[in-house]
Amino acid sequence: MASSVIHMAVASEVNKKINRDNGRLLIGSIAPDISKQIGENKVRSHFLPNPDTDIPKIDRFLDKYKDKLNDDFVLGYFIHLYTDYLWFKYFIPEIWDEDKAIITKLDGTRVKCTGRMDLIYIYNDYTNLNVRLLDIYNMDLSIFYNEPPKLENIIEEIPMDKIQLILDKASVIIENTKVNKDYVFDVSSIETFINTSTNLILAKLEELGI
Repeated sequence: MASSVIHMAVASEVNKKINRDNGRLLIGSIAPDISKQIGENKVRSHFLPNPDTDIPKIDRFLDKYKDKLNDDFVLGYFIHLYTDYLWFKYFIPEIWDEDKAIITKLDGTRVKCTGRMDLIYIYNDYTNLNVRLLDIYNMDLSIFYNEPPKLENIIEEIPMDKIQLILDKASVIIENTKVNKDYVFDVSSIETFINTSTNLILAKLEELGI
């Protein structure tokens, strides 16, 4: 999955155009990842067709919640799923050959991965990138320091009474960011992904009449 900071950056950029409640939208944009915090796989929370893929079924979400996208939390949830769809369908395949279990590092080196070494490379990079993305996108992070807003219990696929868990986890991630050596992601390529995702999501929202 894209990192929490990437999800929030996309949601923040989208919100510059649609002017929704920023706090609710950002919480929604990280809410699907609560599944990991409660020890569940992400099939249900991410509307995956099966456990063998990371690509959400966007239409399945829209079939159930399209008429709820006026709720800012639900819209943030949709932005998360659409971002993951773009991330896993188009971005990750550029560096990760799943069939051959080979990851392409930033310097062009191709590394054969055993087990889930690919995740080690990717998650190390998330930590490295977060601090720079927070600076580039100048996001409002007040949701991590203020009382969370009251959220409607709309999304059935996650436990809404445990939202604070994902806020606490994201807060720790942000506090622990550091600048270090990149492994597979260049910050400019992540910026391109965020900007492209923002434009595609805005186009989709226009198509949906949002």
